[in-house]
Amino acid sequence: MTDASLSAANQVSTTERPLDRATITRLVDRFYADIRADALLGPVFEPPLQGRWDAHLARMVDFWCTACKIERSFRGDVYKKHMVLPDLAPVHLARWLRLWRQHTEALCAPQQAAHLQDVAVGVARVMHLGWFGRLPSRPELAALVESQGELAVA
Repeated sequence: MTDASLSAANQVSTTERPLDRATITRLVDRFYADIRADALLGPVFEPPLQGRWDAHLARMVDFWCTACKIERSFRGDVYKKHMVLPDLAPVHLARWLRLWRQHTEALCAPQQAAHLQDVAVGVARVMHLGWFGRLPSRPELAALVESQGELAVA
């Protein structure tokens, strides 16, 4: 889905209002629908979540609500769960962040989108450290997202 078609398909009012669970639910549902359909990311997430997507989406709503300090509903170890995913490369993180950015910009007010993107970059940095042994800077991740290329892991 292109940036323009995503924006048109998902556009909601971007008037400033507090980020809430309903917005996070809408964001998570649409974001993960694209993740599942994505040629690069779908094969990573589909096998371990096959038949369990509804439960996973509910947990992801809880995670993002907790990460964004909307409510404290998530309990678990996101890091540990993701460290077992096979055959990942930095380009996977870039695609995940790019899709997240597209969806947050389409569904949220600008300040909300920026906050959600900032939280996602923090998550991606920690995952990168676990998968590839190096903590990238925020500018390095931004450059990776823009290029969709490989970030050196040495």
